[in-house]
Amino acid sequence: MNTDVIIAGAGPVGLFLACELALAQCSVLILEKEAQPDSPLKQLPFGIRGLSSPTITALYHRGMLHQLELHKHMKQPHSIPGQPPKKPAGHFAGITLNYEDIDTSQWPYQLPGAPDFGMMSEMHELETVLTKRAIEMGVQIHRGLPITGFTQHQDGVTVQAGDQTFTTNWLVGCDGSRSVVRKQGGFEFAGTEPEFTGYSCKVVLQDPEKLRPGRNVMPTGMYFQSQPGYLLLQDFDGGAFHSSDKPVTVAYLQTLLRRIAETDVTISSLEVATTWTDRARQATAYRNGRVLLAGDAAHIHSPLGGQGLNLGIGDAMNLGWKLAATIHGTAPAGLLDTYFTERHPIGAKVLDWSRAQVAIMQATPASRALNAIFRDLINTRDGATYFAGRIWGIHNRYDLGDSHPLVGRIVPDFEFEDGTRLGELMQDGKGVLLDFTANSQFKSIAAGYNGRLLHTGKAAIDRLGLSVILVRPDGIVAWAGEPATFQELPEVIFRWFGNIEHEEVPLTGN
Repeated sequence: MNTDVIIAGAGPVGLFLACELALAQCSVLILEKEAQPDSPLKQLPFGIRGLSSPTITALYHRGMLHQLELHKHMKQPHSIPGQPPKKPAGHFAGITLNYEDIDTSQWPYQLPGAPDFGMMSEMHELETVLTKRAIEMGVQIHRGLPITGFTQHQDGVTVQAGDQTFTTNWLVGCDGSRSVVRKQGGFEFAGTEPEFTGYSCKVVLQDPEKLRPGRNVMPTGMYFQSQPGYLLLQDFDGGAFHSSDKPVTVAYLQTLLRRIAETDVTISSLEVATTWTDRARQATAYRNGRVLLAGDAAHIHSPLGGQGLNLGIGDAMNLGWKLAATIHGTAPAGLLDTYFTERHPIGAKVLDWSRAQVAIMQATPASRALNAIFRDLINTRDGATYFAGRIWGIHNRYDLGDSHPLVGRIVPDFEFEDGTRLGELMQDGKGVLLDFTANSQFKSIAAGYNGRLLHTGKAAIDRLGLSVILVRPDGIVAWAGEPATFQELPEVIFRWFGNIEHEEVPLTGN
């Protein structure tokens, strides 16, 4: 049986992409190398990830945000009388920024009642929610079946997985930093080599009081203790230990911890450990014929700041509707190519964000001097607001060739006068023509797209001074205008949604 799309990898990115494609009525098969979805590392505190504003909105737009439990512990930044004056909101290179220092009025399109700026979620919980959703939507997931090779031809891709062969129209590699799809698909993976080896581990400490809690930047590295026994370490060895594939033993870890922490702390036993680096690489193309990349298969960097998961979910949200339209034959020319032109610059910025953090964490006089300057900047209101905006993805914007400040950004969650919100209209994965003028001609144009473009003429409580907004299925504003510019709208709709399927109604602007 031929499948529309085979996805390599059942992590959050592969699962989210599968849900997007299934929502658009595409058949999807996921091939996952691991036999079981659970990993001990996902159950630990360092299995918790910060979700940025674009990721939170993506989950909200698809009706899954309420299913996450842990996110309830982080709310929008605000001052709380009677509580300590500073509330941590994230970090840059270990330098804490605080909610109370952030000026959210600098983000004018965040409406009251919108999803939170930043939340936390367990990897295990997120994957569980996405897996349940994918299965409910008809996605097939085969575990313990890694892709070992594939052959691309004019009409599709033949995929080998173990002793089985599958055929598909499209193959998407969401199979992580060591992606088989990327390696065998002819993709160049350019970037920089690592400065350190990172360690995530759970241990039993004989004398945990000898380690300070929180993040501690030391002359020979960094250690972070979230609670007794849960440790993150950074050793600036150029990534040598990670590359050696040597096992992390109790004796080795204790020697390393004592050197970095500068104390004779004793590790009684080691439960689980993994290593990682700050290697920063990015595919120079995200598509080769009928093979595409997303998530860590397309870009890798250090996990500092928790940007990787969010970057991958953004890839999936951007790619899903474009690939589905291509499969159904409704995509205008070049639509699928915009996946790369929009997402590659976002990925490049995240890689540089990671490199910048590493540069000011090293134990050199120059790094310490830079660290002090960054600390001063982050402790200012404008500085904290800038860094929060970068960490939470508030500044993300695609260059769509339109100077309007909202175009290329995630659409605000408008509240309508009947009490509903725009986010509720996004759950079917359709485009939305948001028409505060209730123009019957706009409704007729949307009807011509046979359900692919929804029209709403509801009045909003606060429409931010706008009259009409075209929203893509991924929640990105494609056009925002006033009556004087309405004649531009049909051309913009065609750019993203292709030819009208019913008889077009001329737009007069009246």
